[in-house]
Amino acid sequence: MSTDDASADSSAALGDEIVLTLNDEDRALSVEAGQSLRDALRANGLTGTKDGCEVGKCGACTVLKDGQAVKSCLVPAHQAAETSVTTIEGLATDGELHPVQDAFIDCFGLQCGYCTPGFVMTTVALLSETPDPSREEIRDELKGNLCRCTGYTKIFDAVEDAADRLE
Repeated sequence: MSTDDASADSSAALGDEIVLTLNDEDRALSVEAGQSLRDALRANGLTGTKDGCEVGKCGACTVLKDGQAVKSCLVPAHQAAETSVTTIEGLATDGELHPVQDAFIDCFGLQCGYCTPGFVMTTVALLSETPDPSREEIRDELKGNLCRCTGYTKIFDAVEDAADRLE
């Protein structure tokens, strides 16, 4: 292997760039080999995507990837190349909160707020697939998101309220 080949190999191992649609804007993100999508988003200033359990159990890192809720701690950043990713920062439009965000606020579906971005993103995905979910469907969809503060009732209420707002 020549020294030029060795330099190319080491620079690829140190970092790379991926191109994706991020919050409705075409972006290039610097990513490191083996880096999770969550870590790449946070390293690029999108800190609404929370760092919780790192094993996909808490849901705090949930984002939408091509419209589907995914736990970004489990998605290698390179797999986001040429996809559309929406984070909590990308939900507001023209300075107005998304109806799901408004519902969580109005129904007190949050306390400390750490888990809220994951719940909101999961709810957006749920309501895009199931516009009028039953309480059981809501409970089932949100079972991958953990909250230590609210006791879930107000979160479920917020999802029902958001469904009404989106009708």
